[in-house]
Amino acid sequence: MGLAPLILDLNELADSLDRRFRELHRLQEISAEVNKGVFIEDTLSLIYDTFAEFIPYDRIGYALLCDDGTRVRSLWSRSRINRIAHLKDGYRANLAGSSLAQVLETGKPRIINDLEAYLAEHPQSVSTQLVLREGVRSSLTCPLQVDGKGIGFLFFSSASKHTYQKLHQEVFVYLAHLVSSIIEKAQLYRQVHELNVRLEEALARLKEQSCRDALTGALNRGALMERFTQQMQLAERRGEPLCLIMLDLDHFKQVNDHHGHPAGDHVLQQLVRTLTSELRESDRLGRYGGEEFILLLEQTRLAEGVKIAERLRARVAAMQIEHGGRSIPVTISVGLSCAAFGERRGERTRERAGESDPWPSCTELLERADRALYRAKQSGRNRVCVNEA
Repeated sequence: MGLAPLILDLNELADSLDRRFRELHRLQEISAEVNKGVFIEDTLSLIYDTFAEFIPYDRIGYALLCDDGTRVRSLWSRSRINRIAHLKDGYRANLAGSSLAQVLETGKPRIINDLEAYLAEHPQSVSTQLVLREGVRSSLTCPLQVDGKGIGFLFFSSASKHTYQKLHQEVFVYLAHLVSSIIEKAQLYRQVHELNVRLEEALARLKEQSCRDALTGALNRGALMERFTQQMQLAERRGEPLCLIMLDLDHFKQVNDHHGHPAGDHVLQQLVRTLTSELRESDRLGRYGGEEFILLLEQTRLAEGVKIAERLRARVAAMQIEHGGRSIPVTISVGLSCAAFGERRGERTRERAGESDPWPSCTELLERADRALYRAKQSGRNRVCVNEA
């Protein structure tokens, strides 16, 4: 009989030591994982997902000081309580005069084991009202410090009252230290990451600008021809039609001679703006040279290409261009050619019979459109001509 209580105590001690060993081992594992992290949200998610088996919480929240340390801003939270979130990310509260200011000043965790009773004593606490509506009933708040200076808070919350005891503080404070240490690295990394993003965006804009004609904003000739080659290859591979429109401003030399080169530049800019407003997202417009432009129409058969060309011609003819108080009438001549990939698949004999490829090359398609444009010019201008072969 005398040994039974001793055996029971020894068993409880063994269980306690085993639990403590597992907690310490897990802390070591989580420390190693946390130190790999670079974003604070990743660190907090890792803590949230892995520590529930050792310490009690149903919700974790994270907030930092903002507005020169005068306010606290909620930045992240996760909860397993099946309630609508009320204290949302971005929520701000004044620090001065609040109980959080005392937590930050003392540097010690604060336990509130009955938030309903706490609200009755502090009815002005909006944040307490919000977390109560989320189903939280007790909380443990840990201050976050970097170089001995308070920077924010880590909130552990439970859906049950009287969850937290002094014995929990050691683990929670340890986690707060981990979070504090990662914040500096995370903030620095985020700054570097954001700088890299802005640099990549700037490089993308620079690349885009290098592909554009400086005057009109249309693709320049180099970028246009590169795009043309790519679209021809893609159209042939997919068996899709591709139309090429070559257009030229009629009597453009007279515009420069009678109105001046600034007026001519204005006409070119207005022309591109008008054409662009009529195009589909997949269409590509480029300046081929001088007052000559090329338009690439993906997945467009000849009949549809003619309709588009006629619509553009009419739209340009209706333009009202004013410069220097004078009206400048503008028309365009248009030549059109089409590669009807996919319409005669059975005629493809390349690599099988050694015969010539029935499909046109980029150069051939350009020459066809150029011949059609020449006919449009010769036959009176302000018209669309087609060259099918």
